[in-house]
Amino acid sequence: MEKSKDKNFNTDLAGLLIVSVEQAVAGPYASGKLADAGARVIKIERPEGDFARKYDAAGGNKSSYFIWLNRGKESICLDLKKPEDKKVLITMVEHADVFIQNLMPGVIDRLVADFQKMRRLNPSLIRCDISGYGSTGKFANVKAYDLLIQAETGLSSITGAESEPGRVGVSVCDIAAGMTAYQSILQALYARLKTNQGRQIEVSLFHSLMDWMNVPHLQKHYGNTDVARVGLNHPTIAPYGLYSTKDGKKILIGIQNEREFKIFCSEILEMEWLATKPEFDNNINRVVNRNTLDKIINSRFAEIELDTLADALQKNNIAFGRLNGLDDLLVHSQTEFISVSSGGKEYNLFSPSGIIQGQKYQLGEVPELDQHGSKLRREFNIIKSEGY
Repeated sequence: MEKSKDKNFNTDLAGLLIVSVEQAVAGPYASGKLADAGARVIKIERPEGDFARKYDAAGGNKSSYFIWLNRGKESICLDLKKPEDKKVLITMVEHADVFIQNLMPGVIDRLVADFQKMRRLNPSLIRCDISGYGSTGKFANVKAYDLLIQAETGLSSITGAESEPGRVGVSVCDIAAGMTAYQSILQALYARLKTNQGRQIEVSLFHSLMDWMNVPHLQKHYGNTDVARVGLNHPTIAPYGLYSTKDGKKILIGIQNEREFKIFCSEILEMEWLATKPEFDNNINRVVNRNTLDKIINSRFAEIELDTLADALQKNNIAFGRLNGLDDLLVHSQTEFISVSSGGKEYNLFSPSGIIQGQKYQLGEVPELDQHGSKLRREFNIIKSEGY
């Protein structure tokens, strides 16, 4: 029997048309995932382009953010204040499966059409609106960027060293909103198979991150736990944090239960008796006495070089992580890359995490500004709808 040929991972959503009036990170993240899965994604940019194109100069005339988030899309510049450009977008919406937008609340409704008008044109349309704080409430029209949301949601107050709050090192609020939008769109597409009806989805950076803040919320308000910044330590589990080794390198360990702690004391620290001491005999006591326990661990680790310690931890099935830098990540045994083309140059990206066995993952080219504008204007130049 002839072996089946490898399939391209990016054909799963082939046949779907996604139209996205997008900028920055959250909206492009959601539409980018749809593009990766094979959907046709048309990126609508303002005449001067998505401002994220210029966040940095890592890719020449495109930023690292833009290269990461916009592979495999078609780009067209539209000025939605101009009737002829508005008509192009309306025609796209008529044919689209999904419409995504992450402008300020109400802007698309005023410039183009609200969901009810769009639905009359296209009853099966799925529309996803992404904003900073949602479309209602006192903060609806407040400008919202990732770092500001990290602060507003309380994430910054529990992130960083004890001395001062810190920023999560990637755009975690934007990514959370993009992930939430992507999964909500997929859910809506599945529901449409049964109902043939579209729906409107609303996602905000604030509420997406608030969902992620539920554990510290529950700990503080129901567990009477003061959730404090502890740097590279877990706030409610010990030992679970950063330690130094003989060669001056750093390693984190994580103990999740009493069985692991006993093995750790016996096989790694060579202090079997430590696990039975009252101040360390359960996790709650270990957290209370974390400083004393950390001094004991650091004293022992100061006698062991990093690689030797890592081997011993792995042998005894104790969780650990080296404190790696970006250069270490490039040569990590588990790191995989995938190539994307931009402006005639190839860039190696870290490979996406969702791996489907037997299928390849290929990424489309990152578009130049308005690269597909002329072609798309010809394709969507017939206006069937009235009243626009």
